[in-house]
Amino acid sequence: MKQFVLAGLFAGAVALPAMADYTIIAPANPGGGWDQTARTMQTVMQEDGISPSVQVQNVPGAGGTIGLAQFASQNSGNDQALIVGGFVMVGAILTNNSPVSLKDVTPIARLTGEYEAVVVPAASPIQDMKGLIEALKVDPGAVSWAGGSAGGTDHIAVGLIAKAAGVDPTKINYIAYSGGGEALAAILGNQVTAGVSSLGEFDAQVKAGTLRLLAVSAPERIAGVEAPTLKESGLDVELQNWRMVAAAPGLNDEQKAKVAADIEKMVKSENWQKQLADKGWSDTYLAGADFEAQLAKDEAATATVLKDIGLVK
Repeated sequence: MKQFVLAGLFAGAVALPAMADYTIIAPANPGGGWDQTARTMQTVMQEDGISPSVQVQNVPGAGGTIGLAQFASQNSGNDQALIVGGFVMVGAILTNNSPVSLKDVTPIARLTGEYEAVVVPAASPIQDMKGLIEALKVDPGAVSWAGGSAGGTDHIAVGLIAKAAGVDPTKINYIAYSGGGEALAAILGNQVTAGVSSLGEFDAQVKAGTLRLLAVSAPERIAGVEAPTLKESGLDVELQNWRMVAAAPGLNDEQKAKVAADIEKMVKSENWQKQLADKGWSDTYLAGADFEAQLAKDEAATATVLKDIGLVK
């Protein structure tokens, strides 16, 4: 009888699904939005017991396409490998004419959204968005903008701002940096006229008084943020940077479902929701077929915008 009970217990233990040890690729330098997203996932998944061990690896370059290519080629069938990406990567794939795209991985879910912010150094003579646009109209090339990768959300934002202001978007002087930390250093060092990035990446410096926040790309004012929207500033521009997580290519349905279940458990946890609130990120969770359909729409819309600003033919 005792042997039977022990055998039954052992069989039950074997039947339980094992928790995965995940490795998350952040395809950018430390400090930027993708790195922050990956490390927030790491914290929540470990603290909530979704995964006993989560490692984050930074593979920067070319708007995430270097990390994407490495991830796709090295992890086929590996359901313990994840990569973060988003709107920036969609644009970078097009502008870099990347041979690897999001079709070469397994998109799992859109996770977060964040509006863009336009800032200038605190010592800048430009006091508001009107002043920045006036300078842009006088000489587009004399106004330099620091932001993330070419063709990414920041670059698109500057192109849309120029277009809305009646300035030829192909004339903008946009300086692309591979990481949020590098762009921030250039802005703080007065090496550029203005900077554009997700609001959260400038938050500490705005609060410290080293950067002046001119406007945000939200449809309406953001609670707790002392800045007008671009629309209030007379520019018909609204833009949200979104971030996603994808799994490796070549997964079977069971593997894909297991990864999706772990991500859903993460995004619905109190811990994740607290992290979003602390960082000022919007919960834009969208998964499965709905996300795949939205991703296709976003890819088509991004291609149109990049053609308008002269980055894609």
